[in-house]
Amino acid sequence: MQAVSGQWWARRLDRCRGPLGDVVLATVGVLFVLFTGYTAVHPVTMVLSVLCAVLLLVRRRCPVPVLLAAAALSMAAVVVGRPPDGLFIVAGMLTYATALYSPRRQPWFFAFLLWSSIMLAGSLTYYTDWWNTEQFTAFALLAGGAVWGDSVRTRRAYVAEVTDRARRAEETREAEARRRVTDERLRIARELHDVVAHHIAVISVHAGAAGHVLRDDPEKVWPVLAHIRTAADTVLHEIKSVVAVLRDPDDAAGTEPAPGLDRLPDLLAGLDATGFTVRHRQTGEPRPVPAVVNLAAYRIVQEALTNAHRHGAGGATLDLEYTAGTVRIDVVNRVAGHRDGRPGAGFGLLGMRERAAAAHGTIEAGPAPGGLFRVRAELPTDASTSREG
Repeated sequence: MQAVSGQWWARRLDRCRGPLGDVVLATVGVLFVLFTGYTAVHPVTMVLSVLCAVLLLVRRRCPVPVLLAAAALSMAAVVVGRPPDGLFIVAGMLTYATALYSPRRQPWFFAFLLWSSIMLAGSLTYYTDWWNTEQFTAFALLAGGAVWGDSVRTRRAYVAEVTDRARRAEETREAEARRRVTDERLRIARELHDVVAHHIAVISVHAGAAGHVLRDDPEKVWPVLAHIRTAADTVLHEIKSVVAVLRDPDDAAGTEPAPGLDRLPDLLAGLDATGFTVRHRQTGEPRPVPAVVNLAAYRIVQEALTNAHRHGAGGATLDLEYTAGTVRIDVVNRVAGHRDGRPGAGFGLLGMRERAAAAHGTIEAGPAPGGLFRVRAELPTDASTSREG
């Protein structure tokens, strides 16, 4: 309740801040006009102070008409009698407001308009007696108010532009991240489609073989049918993993089988040829794993080592562990000193997370103690686990 009450008072204060400021400024203007010198006619001074207060109160809503009214009021005050010094201070406030709130940016024109009006009325009324050093002081007040208002206006416009650019940059970055995620999902779907097509081809081959076996040796058909059933179960699992089969029309479909963990030696040899050393340790007995897991594991290792080569310092360590129900991947590299252990833009990490999720696995990627960067993934290889969802 106290927090809600505090927020309510804060909102009320924000709403009242502008009107209260206008009232305070109008009161200060009245005091300036009344107590910085009197004209010969005191009732005129009272009326002049009230009119100045009204102009200060409405200066935000109609700045140019207020400036024109101030020019007319100043000319009338000069004709009636010597105006108080406070009138010029109020006039400086009004040139500040006009330069700040006017739709047109013409601070010098506003200052010259008001000053020339005062000088014209004084010259016609007092002739050469009007021209003295006090008039240059009046010009300094008017011009100073206009320049100050224009500088505040420029600063506010600069801050607004910087804020808008930051907002648009953030929106662009988020859109780019979403686009990268979408592209990565398309690539995953394409590769999974290739895996499904491979198993369909296997089923077709075994079905053809079953036809020949049935004619020549019916007793040998059972192992062939078992192969067909295994391939069909695998296809059903892959179809569940792919929500929609999507392909990029500009990306030519390759005929090469989808890579898996059996291609790791080729990947490591390619990196070694570029001068990037990977210390590879393998624990457990390698065994066939589901196609989705095999593909995801290879791509995670490939992306992690590519990032280590691009952003790291020195080589990397790859630990691959086969357990009873999972394949565990651990890639560690030292981060270059200028990066302070922080990851990069994160698009490669997004791709690895998408691949781990497609295989119903988990992945952690981030800085590790000692200036290191670690990618650790765990992918289930148990058929009942990997086929859930």
